[in-house]
Amino acid sequence: MSPERPASSLMRSLRVALCAATLCGVVSHAEAATQEELEAKVQSLADQLQALQRELAELKQQRESAAAAATSALPVAAAAATPETAAGGPTWFGYGELNYTRPRENAADTTADIARFVLGAGYRFDEHTRFASELEIEHSVSSASDPGEVEVEQAYLERDFAHGITGRAGLFLIPSGMLNENHEPTRYYGVFRNFVETAIIPSTWREGGITVQGNTAGGLRWDVGVSTGFDLSKWDASSEGEGLESPLGSIHQELALAKARDLSGFAAINYTGVPGWRVGASIFSGGASQGQPGLPSASVTLWEGHTRWTPDRWDLSALYARGSITGTREINTTLVGNPLLIPKEFFGWYVQAAYRALDNGSASLAPFVRYERFNTASDYADIGLGLTPAARPDLKAWTGGLNWNLVPGVVVKADYVDFQDGPVGDRFDLGIGYQF
Repeated sequence: MSPERPASSLMRSLRVALCAATLCGVVSHAEAATQEELEAKVQSLADQLQALQRELAELKQQRESAAAAATSALPVAAAAATPETAAGGPTWFGYGELNYTRPRENAADTTADIARFVLGAGYRFDEHTRFASELEIEHSVSSASDPGEVEVEQAYLERDFAHGITGRAGLFLIPSGMLNENHEPTRYYGVFRNFVETAIIPSTWREGGITVQGNTAGGLRWDVGVSTGFDLSKWDASSEGEGLESPLGSIHQELALAKARDLSGFAAINYTGVPGWRVGASIFSGGASQGQPGLPSASVTLWEGHTRWTPDRWDLSALYARGSITGTREINTTLVGNPLLIPKEFFGWYVQAAYRALDNGSASLAPFVRYERFNTASDYADIGLGLTPAARPDLKAWTGGLNWNLVPGVVVKADYVDFQDGPVGDRFDLGIGYQF
């Protein structure tokens, strides 16, 4: 909050003293005063009190504006939840990223892209009730003939209850992994989001529903909720495209006329009670056939565990995630002959290390290295000899690079991705990210 100006404080003190003196005069001379004189003095006192109230309101507005500016650099969920935000006052934030990618194998596939342009808005109805939203444009242009998308990434109402309990209803990000809820480009290493938290945990994964979050003074946060889930009728078996890149990413619904006969449940826990250390886990599970005719009963389960440790200038993290889809034997029997059947299991893990080699408080330079191993089709349900697809081989990749934070909220990135089983997929990336 911004401090009060000395002139404003002096003016307020003088007016308070004047009001007190006037009130004493009214009381001590009330008997001798005429009715008209008494009314005039009372009116003068009322005018001065109103002037004082206006000045206090102006000072309050200045403090509230400063608080809103201080929270504008946070994600909309955090900004909308900050206690200093004024009741009735909107908050705004944004982030985006511009990327350049040059594949090792085919330079003709080099691309430059405005990968994301995001604007978020929040609103505080009172000290306990908030609204948060996020609107995203991907790849600059969206139309029937362009690659871009326009999407509402978040839109929910949030309400604080007693004892650190908060309820949320609407479209919100699932608390899975370390990146899904904190996916702004200034918050992760590398030009692109890591493979595991893109291919195994779909990014950015959001569902519509209700959730309850609890926070304790000891650094424990828990989340439980009920939401929409996946729709296996969206699986495209005709090509090895999106389903091979991310099984759950290809069948999530994003609350776009989402089929909601089969709901899902989720739970997450994170502990940050030890300075510089975070550890957590989550699970999400629910039906995925949505009661559609001809689609056998099926369900999706995804669980993960993660940790991050930041001693001194180091930033060390690791994550493991595994997913499964039941009912694939019956479904795949109807899909035999197509290039891509539905996997029964998929998994991924990574370890990452970064070091702030240069850090002057506002700017920093951090080299990093990350090793990932993941498989989007590590097992298939048995549908008979010669019909069951073979498990895909694990993909193993090293990513190394630099994050150069010019100022708080602006980062320049460079990295190189090296897949261990051959040059396919190897690439050099450059990127600029911002958040305000």
